[in-house]
Amino acid sequence: MANWNDPQPSGWSPAGFGAAAGLAGRGAAYDAGLRRYMLSIYNYMASGVLLSGIVALLFATSGMAEAVFGTPLRWVVALAPLAIVMVMSFGINRISTTTMQALFWAFSVLMGISLSSIFAVYTGPSIAATFFATAGAFAGLSLYGYTTTKSLSGFGTFLIMGLVGILIASVINIFLQSPGLAWGISFLGVLIFAGLTAYDTQKLKLMYDQVAGTEFAGKMIVLGALTLYLDFVNMFTFLLQFMGDRR
Repeated sequence: MANWNDPQPSGWSPAGFGAAAGLAGRGAAYDAGLRRYMLSIYNYMASGVLLSGIVALLFATSGMAEAVFGTPLRWVVALAPLAIVMVMSFGINRISTTTMQALFWAFSVLMGISLSSIFAVYTGPSIAATFFATAGAFAGLSLYGYTTTKSLSGFGTFLIMGLVGILIASVINIFLQSPGLAWGISFLGVLIFAGLTAYDTQKLKLMYDQVAGTEFAGKMIVLGALTLYLDFVNMFTFLLQFMGDRR
């Protein structure tokens, strides 16, 4: 389960996050460009989630998941996606758009291998039900983030602090093995990543102002897709703790 989120370009701090989110009065050309930009992000994100799902299912049904997770290779599977996130976030000024795209697809494959372990814990129907519930919630929350005229920047700061909190609690619970703490972490995780979905959507929308017509536009589409992918997958894995039927 990926508990990291919100990858940011190194040294990138676009202005305007504290401003109102409305973009009225920009003109038809601007609005069309913004729609293309956001649709590209959603298309990449959805394709990445689909690729991860296919890889996870094939890996689990083939028996390869048991072979990998029973060896030290499980650490490679667990840490490699994080390494890719770091490279994409901090290397945005140095690597090309094509390289960013290749890294995103590699990340999606590795995440699919990592997620294949859930098929050994939960039943297929409950995984599917949780996936569609997450997809519906994600769509509604992202739509809110895109359409609201209220700035979510302050809300986002609170959510990032909450994310750090559940990361620390998760590490502590590795040693405590407390079922109650685990449920509390999952409950807060669902709420935090639900909020981050709306926050990140608005942030990506506002960022279009900074990257439109520049060389960063293509890179930010891929990085934006990665951000929303992480929101979706983390919300799914936390929600699975409640909706999943264990084998």
